[in-house]
Amino acid sequence: MTMRYVDLDVRPVLKAGGEPFAAIMEAIDGLAPDEGLRLFATFKPTPLFAVLGSKGFAYESSDLGGDDWQVLFSPTGDARTGASLLPANSD
Repeated sequence: MTMRYVDLDVRPVLKAGGEPFAAIMEAIDGLAPDEGLRLFATFKPTPLFAVLGSKGFAYESSDLGGDDWQVLFSPTGDARTGASLLPANSD
């Protein structure tokens, strides 16, 4: 099965001084079982890796240059119980 990704670009929110955490969590909660989240940010959102890891998501981050980052969050298939998981990492 091919993973489909829902795109969420929080760069405008961050550049305006806003906090995109609620929008990110809303996007994660709205994903279908075969969907992941493709997040665009102005920095590598390291703290988010543990938060979403505990919800059953692995990540792959890429520096796009010019202070732009892309992070793919993919469901691991583990139940979203809040248990601490070590996220997969391609960095």
